[in-house]
Amino acid sequence: MSLDTHLSQLARKHDALERELHDAMQSPSSDDLRIAELKRKKLHLKDEINRLRDDGDTLH
Repeated sequence: MSLDTHLSQLARKHDALERELHDAMQSPSSDDLRIAELKRKKLHLKDEINRLRDDGDTLH
């Protein structure tokens, strides 16, 4: 799998988590632990995307 393909997949996962997090935060019955978990996952994906982009930049 190419780096661009992998980054695209991670970006799609990040966007999906963003939508899920937004929906959870709008719901009056949302679980604080669930929201915290979604935020943690989203941040982890963002960090991985940035790391891969930085590593890819050093290769060129």
